[in-house]
Amino acid sequence: MNKPIIFCDFDGTITNTDNIIAIMKRFAPPEWEEIKDQVLSQTIPIQEGVSRMFSLLPSASREEITYYILNHAEIREGFKEFVAFTKEEGIPLYIVSGGIDFFVEPLLDGLVPKEQIYCNKSDFTYEKIKIVWPYTCDDECTNECGCCKPTLIRKLANQDDFKIVIGDSITDLQAAKLGDKVIARDFLVQKCEELGIEHSSFHSFFDVIEILKKEVLTNASN
Repeated sequence: MNKPIIFCDFDGTITNTDNIIAIMKRFAPPEWEEIKDQVLSQTIPIQEGVSRMFSLLPSASREEITYYILNHAEIREGFKEFVAFTKEEGIPLYIVSGGIDFFVEPLLDGLVPKEQIYCNKSDFTYEKIKIVWPYTCDDECTNECGCCKPTLIRKLANQDDFKIVIGDSITDLQAAKLGDKVIARDFLVQKCEELGIEHSSFHSFFDVIEILKKEVLTNASN
């Protein structure tokens, strides 16, 4: 087997819940729900949906929103051990997230080095929160992903690397199509089943470690 490389989602994968959804439920007016449904049904692109949802929130609420999410988000069981495991095995780990820097980076502080984190940025200088997109789609992707995970995979992995994709939602689907091994939970499991994408499911990162030991590292040593 070729060298493994891991691309792991953040919201709802590393954390127990989706932080964007948690922020919207707590702070946004009711119209955010319709935008979310349009994103999940793929009626509108992810980039447009996330931009529109955050544009419902005043920049003046930055401190309150940040405090809320940093105190309510929970890191999924086994993640710390999973990061240690990837280091021990020498497997490159990249966090590729449709989440936003003001909560992704503080929540991963001390767990994952900043240079291994790819997420969207925020601008609080306007009346409403503006999302900035440093990792948009390359010429091979037309999905307007926002943080384009397939583009990042093409950028960070060599063609012959064994690409492992870990995720939970619609934002991980295009990445899953490029993965040699997909480890999924929640909505992504459903989409993989619908589309016939081979995958393993997980609840905690202890499960992920076991899957990697059995299905990736065993094969790599053969």
